[in-house]
Amino acid sequence: MKAIINLKIYDYENYIDNGYIIFDKKIIEVGHMDDFKSSHERIDGKGKLLIPGLVNFHTHVYSTLFRGLDMKASPKTFKGVLDDIWWKFDSKLLLEDIGLSAEVYCDECLKAGVTSIIDHHASGEINGSLDVLRNVIKKKFGMKAMLCFETSDRFDIGECIRENLHPIEMGDGFFGLHALMSLSDESLEKIKENAGENPIHVHVAESIEDEKHSIENYGLTVVERLEKFGLLNEDSILAHCVNINEREGELIGRRNCVIALNPTSNMNNAVGLFDYNLFKRNNIKIIIGTDGLGVNIMREWQNLYYLGKQSTENPSGIGLDEIRKHMAESYRFFNRISGSKIGRIKEGYDSDFLVFDYCPPTPMDDDNAFGHVFFGVFDSMKPRYVNADGNYKINDYKPQIEFEMRQDLVRELWERIGESL
Repeated sequence: MKAIINLKIYDYENYIDNGYIIFDKKIIEVGHMDDFKSSHERIDGKGKLLIPGLVNFHTHVYSTLFRGLDMKASPKTFKGVLDDIWWKFDSKLLLEDIGLSAEVYCDECLKAGVTSIIDHHASGEINGSLDVLRNVIKKKFGMKAMLCFETSDRFDIGECIRENLHPIEMGDGFFGLHALMSLSDESLEKIKENAGENPIHVHVAESIEDEKHSIENYGLTVVERLEKFGLLNEDSILAHCVNINEREGELIGRRNCVIALNPTSNMNNAVGLFDYNLFKRNNIKIIIGTDGLGVNIMREWQNLYYLGKQSTENPSGIGLDEIRKHMAESYRFFNRISGSKIGRIKEGYDSDFLVFDYCPPTPMDDDNAFGHVFFGVFDSMKPRYVNADGNYKINDYKPQIEFEMRQDLVRELWERIGESL
């Protein structure tokens, strides 16, 4: 067992100004320094701030090796972004590329305080791709993860289905779908036959093109198509939902699905602004992802806050306490679907936490702790210590897990992609 003493401790529900934590794989004890009596191995926190490890609820680990690649494309539509960039890129990914992508991504996640991810994967080599991700993310780096493969008619549907069923059987998977404009009714029927009542992870109305395609070809909106095929299973993750209407919001709320917002990616792709009031009216739970655009999940929570003002056309926008509640609820959602116990600095919870050199410039107490974290810590995410399941992944700013950065592998991948341009 280990101990860190003389800490500020905050978990979005409780704040301790001068506390300690005793932990192994699980948190064993948390309290005020007045009550500390342990003689365990200890680190003096010297007034540093400890918070729970972060979760990225929607990302694409495979995008890591795209950085710096010139696809020689200037798409004018979202479908063009998919056709001319991402689908040309991911179709060339082999298992070895996927493994390297995951190593780089995990390293960057941990440096940014992210200890858990939900990945939405796609690659030309399908069979075994999720095992590669699992072996890197969960076994090598010791992070928590939920996985799925992006089922789409551009791939062999049978292979996609088989690849999704494996993590579901292992207890760490969703059934993954790409946007419904890439899936026929025949494919959705096959997916339902195999997915059953398991939650899905799907791109929904990220662009208005997705909605128009669905209405013009099937006479239904995207969410109505999912409802028609019985795929709006409880705890399903519907990513984006930028362009849904009121009827779709009602269906999502009624089926107890959650919406994974990706504000920075949506701005990058110019697909529109989410309707926060629609989500509130339908009591829809909100979680946050980066959509593969980096690892900085706290930037996404901040952009939800700022864009919420634009979405509601109200300078008060989304209140800080609302953001705090969304964050706390998002941990409860992750725990429910993954069987983990994270998000609280409390006895019996997993030892997933971060320690920061944060010196508050103004008084910090129970009432304003979240404001300090949100506008201070989140604005410059660089934890000194990152702990996952009781093991230091970042120790005094130094990554503890080594891997080889295979530039030769990246060059081979880029050459394969270049041949298709």
